[in-house]
Amino acid sequence: MTKPLDGLLVVALEQAVAAPLCSGRLADAGARVIKIERPQGDFARHYDYVVHGESANFVWLNKGKESLVLDIKQTGDADLLERILAKADVFIQNLAPGAAQRAGFGSDDLRQRYPRLITCDITGYGEEATLAKMKAYDLLVQAETGLCSLTGGPESPGRVGVSVCDIAAGMNAYQGILEAIIQRGITGKGSGVSVSLFDGMADWMTVPLLFQDYTGNAPKRVGLRHPSIAPYGAFETRDSKQIVISIQNEREWARFADDILGHPEWATHGPFCSAVLRVENRTELDEIVADTFAKFTSDDICEKLLYSQIAFGRLNDVEGLSTHPALRRIRVDSPSGPIDLPAPPVKVAGQNREYGPIPEIGSDSDRIREEFAKNG
Repeated sequence: MTKPLDGLLVVALEQAVAAPLCSGRLADAGARVIKIERPQGDFARHYDYVVHGESANFVWLNKGKESLVLDIKQTGDADLLERILAKADVFIQNLAPGAAQRAGFGSDDLRQRYPRLITCDITGYGEEATLAKMKAYDLLVQAETGLCSLTGGPESPGRVGVSVCDIAAGMNAYQGILEAIIQRGITGKGSGVSVSLFDGMADWMTVPLLFQDYTGNAPKRVGLRHPSIAPYGAFETRDSKQIVISIQNEREWARFADDILGHPEWATHGPFCSAVLRVENRTELDEIVADTFAKFTSDDICEKLLYSQIAFGRLNDVEGLSTHPALRRIRVDSPSGPIDLPAPPVKVAGQNREYGPIPEIGSDSDRIREEFAKNG
């Protein structure tokens, strides 16, 4: 079965998370992705060795790619990269700002030489921002964008536990490239896409930013609670499990008050009869909910919540995710053996996609060098 991007050639001068996520999604959709690595490899290969000797980040993001080792500071290798780019559809790079340009592979220049080429530059803060020279690791961008100020409990800020700034940038780059592919189909010309980790997370921070701009007060850290909704949060059951509930509207509150708390009159009378009052009286309400949940086992309260159509979720750990009935997995090959990964999130009706292996460093170098030889 063909995939939507079959026949497209993507060259990825990439490392770490953001660009590999983008090119990995392109590979999932059928594009041929040639990953350019230095002789020591993408440094994400060495973040850890938890997947029978391989890095968790690397095996997640690099399935289905070809690995070509190049030193683009060497004339011969730079010439080879130029010959590959002459036939490429997409070029992605997330080197330090200005590094690709200094090496002779700046995006604007490449599109002048190859007008149908789509280029994508991924940076921390943009090429021209005053912060462009700063290192832009995920946690640092979480801190700079204010995300950490909203994350954690009231006592201290915290880091979101996965690399959300990198992931957002990779997703935005993927979206931008797909739009550029559509546009090229209309105009016949490639275009330049650029994304930054900062811009991606600033976009995700729009709601708290609007609170700051229009009220002068950003939302406060409230842990698993919600700053403007109650009851909302984790409550412990008789068997010491925690169940998170989220009462989003008055219809749901009426069912919760009647079926779970046993006080149907609270939907129309008293200190909890509106969303604003429930937030104002959150402490008292949370104590009532906590006392109620403590009378039930987690299975029993979940059954009651499900029956009453109340929004809830179990407060799982990663072990809980590993055995979750909704978790879909795929198996891919790697140099050290098969690896089970979460399935890519997009499902397409009638398609059961297969995914290529995770490459060794330079596993495809000889073949690619022969394919793109000077007289080839």
